[in-house]
Formats: sequence, C-alpha cells, structure tokens
Amino acid sequence: MLPPIARIKVALNGSRRPGEHPALPCTPAELAVAAREAVAAGAEAVHLHPRDAGGLESLDPADVGAAVAAVREACPATPIGVTTGLWITDRDVAARQGAVAGWAQLPPVRRPDFASVNVAEPGLTDLVGTLRSLGVAIEAGVWSVEDASALSIVDDLPRILVEVMSPRTDAAAVLARLDEIGVRGERLLHGEGEQCWPMVALAGRLGLPTRIGLEDTLTGPGGAPVSGNAELVRQALSVWAAPD
Repeated sequence: MLPPIARIKVALNGSRRPGEHPALPCTPAELAVAAREAVAAGAEAVHLHPRDAGGLESLDPADVGAAVAAVREACPATPIGVTTGLWITDRDVAARQGAVAGWAQLPPVRRPDFASVNVAEPGLTDLVGTLRSLGVAIEAGVWSVEDASALSIVDDLPRILVEVMSPRTDAAAVLARLDEIGVRGERLLHGEGEQCWPMVALAGRLGLPTRIGLEDTLTGPGGAPVSGNAELVRQALSVWAAPD
C-alpha cells in the first residue's frame, strides 16, 4: 500500500545533466545526502532518476538497486520512487520492459516502493503489469486531458500525477476529466520550469499534494537560484500553505 502524501514529494534530479546545478545529486551517495536533507526539510516521499557510472539515466537493475538502497539507508521510513521514462532506453519499449522486469532480481531493500509511468508513452499496460508483479506501486503521469482519458484502461492506481509542462495545459480540465471517468487514486499536482511555482500554489489552494525539486526547477518562486533540494522543499511548503 502506497502511503498518501499530505503536501510535498521531492524530485531530486530528473533528467538534468551532471553539473547542471552544483547540488544536483547523481551518484547513490549524493542521492542519499540530498534525500536526507529534503526529508528533514519536510518532504514525505522521494522520486529519483538512477544513473550509471557515467552519470547517464539508467533503468538497469544494478543502478536502480544501488540508488534505492542508498536512499533507503538514509531515509528508512520514507517511500522511494523511480522513473520509467522511455527516453532512457532511446524509446525502445522492449528494452525498457526488459530492464524493469530485471528488477525482480533485486532484494526488497533495493527495490523501489513506487515507479512513475508516463501514460503518453507506448507500452503502458505491459509496464503496469510488470510493476504490479514486482510489488512496485504505480504513479501514473498525466500530461493532458487525453492522457486522463487513456487511464480508463488501467484500474486501481494509488496515485495520479497531473503534470503541467506547458501554459497550454489546463490543470482543472485534467482533474475534472479524471473525476468524470471515475479514475481512483490520490491526485498530485505539479509543474516544471515556469509552471512549477504556479502549480505548487494551485495545489495548496486545492488541498492537493505537490512535487518540488531540482528536477522541476533550479530557482525559487522569486526567480533566485536555490542551494538545492532541501531549500526548494522549504520554499514550496511556504507557497503551498500561503493564503489565497
């Protein structure tokens, strides 16, 4: 069972290149430190993109296991999730499916509690089935009303990520569509880049949890650079809780 998030999940690194920010965590040790600091600042769950020895995003079991184990040791009571982004396998659906299926070799301490699955990417139903067979909970990433409609083919998801990447995306319309077709599961609303801070504020007004971290933005709500993930978490909690 995936515990609900009351306010904030931290997204530690995303697809950013090593060195893109001085505090961007890539190695297991760096991810562990960043996660511990973010959780101490108020994050209730951790999302990360594992990397290989060269710093590239990876779904390989060894890389996933190393990242998850390091963060779990640092934050033993905090749910840990990873990406399944198709770009990591150069959009090769079979390669992604094989890599994720390989997580079966990982012992529980090295296996993520949840994984994010982008609804717009091909291979959705097979990937969901594999993750469920592994006991890994699923967050469905929804980028549009069309993505929300596509969730009618997948039942009983614990969390839906309403992800606003563009000002053209109407978050209210996506949320309404999820309700209209009866999709269950917790809603988490967040944005990236210029949409990040407006979505944190909107999530607070709607009473929905949100996400923040160096994956989403390198600056605070006023545009100033931030020191790292922990500072972003602290600022997001203030924005989320601010009165209308």
